[in-house]
Amino acid sequence: MRVHVATDHAGFDFIRDLAAHLREAGHEVVDHGPQIYDAEDDYPAFCTAAGEAVVADEGSLGVVVGGSGNGEQIAANKVLGVRAALAWNLDTARLARQHNDANVVAIGARQHSVEEATAIVDAFLDEPFSGAERHARRIRQVGDYERQARATAGAAGA
Repeated sequence: MRVHVATDHAGFDFIRDLAAHLREAGHEVVDHGPQIYDAEDDYPAFCTAAGEAVVADEGSLGVVVGGSGNGEQIAANKVLGVRAALAWNLDTARLARQHNDANVVAIGARQHSVEEATAIVDAFLDEPFSGAERHARRIRQVGDYERQARATAGAAGA
């Protein structure tokens, strides 16, 4: 599977370790940055790039990492078609895929050991969407709202 990754400075070292782990597990990793450590970096561009790549690359998934993972999740979720979930344990990672068909997982590098965070990412990547109609219906409702809100905002700005 192709996995698109992005981080901020807080997750810089972690994402390198994670990428190596994912490659060893047979995944293709695409790194959307940053490429060099900068304590003042601005993560939104990296996370939106990863989100855009996930949406454009059918069948791929994404991982965004920060100190808490909150900002990175928010940034990724600004991309139309991204369903980014903040996962803090194995259950939230699996449920994000099972029930929400999340295509991006956000991890807080300062919240977990490398081993814990890697296990959370593995659980997310390994878990399929359940396909249950009630979950699919809710995902469609969120997508419909997102497209409608963007169309309304676009018309108002024209």
